[in-house]
Amino acid sequence: FLLTFITFICVIPWMESQYTVTTGPRINNDKLYKFTYSTEVLIDRVKGLPEDSAGYRISSGVDVNLVWRNPNNDDDQLIKIMIKDVKIENVNERPAAKNIFKGKHSANIIGKEYLSALQRPVVLQWTRGKVKNFYSYKNQPAIVQNLKRGLASLFQIQLHTGAAREVLYYISSIEIIISIESTQSSTPPPRDAQAESTGEWQQLTQCREDAAVSRPKYVDFTYGIPQCRPRLRLLQVPTQLQILQACHPAKTVYVYERGKTNIKNMTTNEKWVTLKIVFPFSFFKVDVSGKCNVTYHARESQVTKIKALGTCEIEKTGFISHNELLDVSTKVTSATIYVLEDSFIKSVRAEENHVLSLNFQQTTNAKIVSKQKLELKSTEAGPRVIAGKQVASVIKTLDSNYIAVPLVAEPVKTECKNCPSISEHWQAIRKQLEPENLSKAEATRSFLSFIQNLREATKEEILQILRSERNAVLPQLVDAVTSAQTPASLEAMLEFLDFKNGSSSVLQERFLYACGFASHPNELLLKSLINRLQGQIANSEIRETVTIIVGALVKKLCDKGGCKLPAVVRAKKLILGGLDRAKKEDDVKMYLLAVKNALLPEAIPLLLKYAESGDGPISNIAATSLQRYDISFITSEVRRFTARKKGQERTFKIKRKLSGAHSSCPTSFQFVLGTDDPNKMIRKVLKDMVVHNYDRFSKTGSSSAYSGYVTRGPDASSTYSLDILYSGSGILRSSNMNIFLFNKNAQLHASQVVIEAQGLESIIAASADEGEENLESFAGMSAILFDVQLRPITFFQGYGDLMSKMFSATGDPMNVVKGLILLTDYSQVIQLQSGLKASAEFQGGLAIDISGGMEFSLWYRESKTSVKNRGAMVVAGNIFVDSFFVKAGMETSFETEATLNFISTVQFSEYPFLVCMQMDKIESPFRQYVTKYESLPSGKRYTSRKGKVKLLAGSEYPLHQENSNMCRKVFSTESDSSDSWF
Repeated sequence: FLLTFITFICVIPWMESQYTVTTGPRINNDKLYKFTYSTEVLIDRVKGLPEDSAGYRISSGVDVNLVWRNPNNDDDQLIKIMIKDVKIENVNERPAAKNIFKGKHSANIIGKEYLSALQRPVVLQWTRGKVKNFYSYKNQPAIVQNLKRGLASLFQIQLHTGAAREVLYYISSIEIIISIESTQSSTPPPRDAQAESTGEWQQLTQCREDAAVSRPKYVDFTYGIPQCRPRLRLLQVPTQLQILQACHPAKTVYVYERGKTNIKNMTTNEKWVTLKIVFPFSFFKVDVSGKCNVTYHARESQVTKIKALGTCEIEKTGFISHNELLDVSTKVTSATIYVLEDSFIKSVRAEENHVLSLNFQQTTNAKIVSKQKLELKSTEAGPRVIAGKQVASVIKTLDSNYIAVPLVAEPVKTECKNCPSISEHWQAIRKQLEPENLSKAEATRSFLSFIQNLREATKEEILQILRSERNAVLPQLVDAVTSAQTPASLEAMLEFLDFKNGSSSVLQERFLYACGFASHPNELLLKSLINRLQGQIANSEIRETVTIIVGALVKKLCDKGGCKLPAVVRAKKLILGGLDRAKKEDDVKMYLLAVKNALLPEAIPLLLKYAESGDGPISNIAATSLQRYDISFITSEVRRFTARKKGQERTFKIKRKLSGAHSSCPTSFQFVLGTDDPNKMIRKVLKDMVVHNYDRFSKTGSSSAYSGYVTRGPDASSTYSLDILYSGSGILRSSNMNIFLFNKNAQLHASQVVIEAQGLESIIAASADEGEENLESFAGMSAILFDVQLRPITFFQGYGDLMSKMFSATGDPMNVVKGLILLTDYSQVIQLQSGLKASAEFQGGLAIDISGGMEFSLWYRESKTSVKNRGAMVVAGNIFVDSFFVKAGMETSFETEATLNFISTVQFSEYPFLVCMQMDKIESPFRQYVTKYESLPSGKRYTSRKGKVKLLAGSEYPLHQENSNMCRKVFSTESDSSDSWF
């Protein structure tokens, strides 16, 4: 005698804790329920008034009637829903001159084809308040189908309190091996039976019955998932079973149809029966918003549904900014209130809110409010129900053109109507991108708008513009095309730029820097640069820049979890292997700078090796690279490695450099001392200014340092820091200016400009500091911009080069970086519960010009270094809902133009020499604009525009009092010299 059990698979790892609900809402036979329905959308600023918002309302009548009821289950119903009498109107009353819908019939606004499609009925299989299947017609316009989905989703209801997951997976079939223990057995089945399991589930299901078997009988089993115990009724025939309780996140109980199980490959032994069973399924996702966590609260005749929109899983398009500080934050809420009467829906009110705000300037924000309202107005006699046992046959009888389609919204592709071509757009903005206009906000605004158009352009269209343009604006065009970050724009740039030709190095460098600043880089971009690096590059400086930017892209991709991508692995091997094998000084510096961008943890031992190699550029790059690592990477092993090195003077210099990034942290001080257990004496020493600032004051000569706020606000703040070091003879050794942006969650190294010099004492017949007598004359400048290390610039190297450039110098500053940078780049499509889709786009750009210079006057025995930062920043957001037949939205933006200067003057005609540092910000404008609009395809448009303009006062940033005293003496000396007789 053999007992055969056939068990049902547990599809999703959640379940009903107990079988509590036996019924759901029901619709009466032979009745026609007449509802009014409306959905509206409003877009405004967060603190905007509803009456000032842009938006529209779609209202209609809705007829609902029962088509079929399952003769074996009264809660399994087919209902037909038909939309009629459609109207489109303003949400709030407006004067006729501001009402674009005034005098417009719905057919004229929507179009006859769309209106006809919208009014074609849909059918829902409605089981215990869940939309099990959604039946509609083929080839319906996507926006029309989504609006119907939004209405149908209102019928998704649960009559008892509890959580749910609004989703059904679509599964065509599942194969699984089920081994069932007989009553005589106490030994588990062999593992090879389990190994035959296929599909998504890999665990064996065991159904154990310890007592004597009697039929029918209920048996509980666990299918490898905690708290998942369906109950089955075991019948005489193996192919017939009934599921009394199934594990399912939507909290729905499904009854499996008898006679549908296919059994094959049955094997038996004395103790076990192994069955290979194929279960056919056809389950669909059931909510227009996707796969969402939902909580129901039931009270008498009212049910409240709270949907966690942040959990909704739906196909998404778009991108976000790489750095959180430059990104956009969102807050979402959704609530639906059902009122029931006689076991059916009397009214539904739903509202969802989406708030978007720029992280570093939260007054640049937007709010989308979407509402739905369904109200029962009357009932009357309706069509008779269709008799039948199977849903499929009933649907075919009703209309053979009906097909089951997913209830989740489908993508809608919007097309820009009456938009200029890419060439027309370029001709309209090219004048704003002339070099002399780059410090103006209009240049940045044109840059951002052109990127939007470039993202829709083909490779051939982009190449045509690139090849037809002249040199003056071509670098700015390269910035825009590269910042578009599409496959077409990348292919166009790689084909346009000939890296085998050294004469176009300016364009090549602009392309590479734009790649380094990419807001959402991908593996294709990194792979393309690696391929170029391993090919022929005519210009050695461009080869260096490619290597450095590859390091920057590795860091960005790793930050997004892409460290194991093939191109990233390849790039890491290239950088680390190149650094390990490098023999020439220039090659070592190149790979060190790439590591400085990539911040690879495995590179720390190599950085320590070069940091201890002595003074000079290589040691400095290695030490400053280590400064950029998070303190968590400075392990005890690294500290012990440093402490073991010979030569305490050299080692202490290295430690001093490394402590600069975290000099206020006890852990960093442990690193400086090479110990893991700081005692009370160390804590006491930390309070001493001289010791605590060993990073600043340890070298021979004079140093000056200061830091403070550039701006300070509720959303974000920025700080500046100056660190100047002079030799004992008064010659500049290094000048370091940093600007950081930060809020409570993120930080961004906005800029760093470092001017370094060595071996210059000979020009004033002074003695070099101890240990630096043989250093080669050198001066150069290095910059970090938005966390990306750029290729350093050399003013001169060697005494001969120094003298040549001193006599030929014009006094004009040397450009470090100049161009257009895309900072904020956020684009998301938001699926609304109504079926409409909202688009949110925020872009921020910066036109920047950083230059620096170093001047010597042997006659006046004076040196001067200067760093000039000029920039124009624009951030623009466009939030809109486009339903093809009407579009409403809001544009919000701000812009500013700013200049920040830093000048350091040293007079070494007497001792002690005089040092004066100056840092000032030029007066700058700040403008904000908000534009709301509604438009029809016919061209009729309503626009409301508001703006604020204010002038930000210029200021000289305060430094320490001793600096102020020295500046008075310096300027007093200059004044005396200019007024004296000669």
